[in-house]
Amino acid sequence: IRNIRTGVIRAHIGSTVMLTEDEVLWCKQLDPLVEELLQMPKLTRASGDAPATASCNVPHNALVQVYDYKEKTSRTVLGPDLVMLMPDEEFTVVSLSGGRPKRPDVIKTLCLQLGPDFMADIIVIETLDHARLQLALSYNWEFDPEVAVQRGSGFAVPDFVGDACKTIASRIRGCVSNETFDTFHRNSSNIIKYAVFGKDHETGLVGSCVTFPANGLRITNVDVHSVDPVDPKTREALTKSVQLAIEITTKTQEAIAIQQATASEQAAKGRLERQIIKDKALSETERRALLEIEAGNAAIESTGASKANAKATAEAMMIEGQSEVDLAAKRSDALEIGSSTELYVEQLQKDAEILYRQATDELEIAKARELAINLNVSSLRLEKTP
Repeated sequence: IRNIRTGVIRAHIGSTVMLTEDEVLWCKQLDPLVEELLQMPKLTRASGDAPATASCNVPHNALVQVYDYKEKTSRTVLGPDLVMLMPDEEFTVVSLSGGRPKRPDVIKTLCLQLGPDFMADIIVIETLDHARLQLALSYNWEFDPEVAVQRGSGFAVPDFVGDACKTIASRIRGCVSNETFDTFHRNSSNIIKYAVFGKDHETGLVGSCVTFPANGLRITNVDVHSVDPVDPKTREALTKSVQLAIEITTKTQEAIAIQQATASEQAAKGRLERQIIKDKALSETERRALLEIEAGNAAIESTGASKANAKATAEAMMIEGQSEVDLAAKRSDALEIGSSTELYVEQLQKDAEILYRQATDELEIAKARELAINLNVSSLRLEKTP
C-alpha cells in the first residue's frame, strides 16, 4: 500500500484492510533474475502485477538472506520457513562457481544449502621435475551451523565454491611442487590430503577437516578421481610406467602366491608329519597302557587263581579236619554208647545172676528147711516109735 501524498510504502499482512483517500495498492517489482529463480521447484512466489507481497519458501537446511535497502541491514532465514518481503527488502542472489574446472557465475540461486554435499573440480599442477598433471578432485563440504546460522556469516563470502576451490587448488599446487613425479604418483592421495588438511599438531597425523572461518565452511574429505598427465609424452611414459608397474605387481603377486602356496604346502606337510608322529606316540602310549592293563589282568588272574586255590585248599582242609573232628566225635559217642550198653548189659547180667543166685539160695534154703523139717519129723517119728 502506497501513500501517494507522502510516498511511504507499507505492507499489511494477516487481516482485511481499507484504503484511505491517500492510499493506493502498490505492486512491488522484482529483478527478472529473482523472478526466474522464484519459479524453481520448492520455491513459490506471489508478486508482480498482483498487489501482494513477494514470498519464498525456504527449503529444509537452507538459508535465504533478505536485505533492507532503507535500514541498510540484512536478515537470514533458516528453512523450512516462509519469507515475505517488506517494501524496502530484496532477496540476495547467490552467484556460485560451477563446471569443471570451476567458472564463476555459473550457478544462480536464492537458497544457500548448508550441506553436507560435494563439489568437483579439475586443476592442473606441476611437480618438482616439471611434470604437468591434471587432477580430477571432489570435496565433501558442509557449513558449521554455529557460524553460518547463529552468527549470520553464511553469506559473508559471495562465492564460497569458487573461493574454496581456488584455496584448495593453491594448497595442492604448493605442496605438489615440492614432490617429484614418481613420489607423487605413488602417494598422490596422501600428498593431496596432507596439502588440504595439514597435520594435526597433537597426533602428528593428517587432519580430518579444514574450516574457513569467514563463513563456517568445512571441507571434510578429498577424493582423487583421476591423475592424467597434460603432456602427451608424459602420458605415454606414465602409461608404460603403469603397465610396467602392473606387470611387476602381477609378477610380485604371483611370486607371493606361489611362495604362500609353497609355504602352505610345507606347513601342511609339517602339520601332517607332526600329526602322524603324535598319532604314533599316542598309539604307543595306548599300546603301553593296554599292555599294562593286560599285565595287570594277568597278575590279577594269577593272583585270583592262587587265592582261589589256596582258599579252596584251606576250605578243603578245614572241611576235612571238621569231618575228622565230627567223625571222632561220632566215634566217641559211639564208643560211649557201646560202653554204656556193655555196662548196662553187664549190669543186667549181674543183676540176673544175683537174682538167680538169690533164687537158687532160696530154693536151697527152702530145701534145707524142708529137709530139716522132714528130719525133725522123722526124728519125732523115730522117737515116737518104740
